[in-house]
Amino acid sequence: MPSHPLPTINILLKRLPHGEGLPAPSYTTEGAAGMDVVAAEELDLAPGQRHAVATGFAMAIPPGYEVQVRPRSGLALKHGVTVPNTPGTIDSDYRGELKIIMINHGADAFPIRRGDRIAQLVPAPVQHARFAEVEELDGTARGAGGFGSTGV
Repeated sequence: MPSHPLPTINILLKRLPHGEGLPAPSYTTEGAAGMDVVAAEELDLAPGQRHAVATGFAMAIPPGYEVQVRPRSGLALKHGVTVPNTPGTIDSDYRGELKIIMINHGADAFPIRRGDRIAQLVPAPVQHARFAEVEELDGTARGAGGFGSTGV
């Protein structure tokens, strides 16, 4: 139990047959923001290849929240293996198996084995927005400058 408890939400997890025996997503350290999630399948991810890696579970995220999928920094640095749509979003109304889209930017095939930690999951609150169409926007010092316009 953390010495300074953080707000907690309950996420229901449904174990699928090919996920039996695997650990549920969990925090590795007290200060971790993301829960490690493991692979429920085995493959060799070739250089340049993308694959949706099975996790062996589905979940029910409470309304008003999402779960973000983020890469593991060690896999990215050491092997060039990452999550291409970072952060990926799992919506609260999705009930299918969680699969982690992974890509190998490295020079060598990367083995993914059942039980390997492949990504992190970060629950986050969601806020909906409404767009209001106007004739003009208020001015700012930056204006329409973008893509490096503020300097190096």
